[in-house]
Amino acid sequence: MPFSGRNERNAKGQYLPGVSGNPGGEPGWVRKRFTADFLTAFHEHFRLEGKRVIAKVARQQPAAYLRCLTMLVPKEMKVEHQGGIKAMTDEQLERSLEVIKAMIAAKQAGENAKVIEGEAEVVPRLPTPQAPKRAS
Repeated sequence: MPFSGRNERNAKGQYLPGVSGNPGGEPGWVRKRFTADFLTAFHEHFRLEGKRVIAKVARQQPAAYLRCLTMLVPKEMKVEHQGGIKAMTDEQLERSLEVIKAMIAAKQAGENAKVIEGEAEVVPRLPTPQAPKRAS
């Protein structure tokens, strides 16, 4: 409804029916279209340069990189304990015990492993091969 200059509010200051409150304002589609265009352009740029830029920021500005990562983590995370050992079947308990025993055995085997001591031998650097000269 175009601006008519008449009083478009009631005594309480509320807009009268049929009056938008912003008679000459921009339609909502302009903002939506701008947002869509911006996000499309941003996505295209990220698709082309994203990995390279992320790697560069991680190298040159690790604090900014970590700040971006923390913003991606949810502020609150609900963690619930469900079931646990009491909810496991006998077969699941037996399998879990087998896995734990295997892990303990592997750790003990690593502690009892034989260590070979020695020193690395320094090998002199070989000369860089030269490309054969072409006959002119």
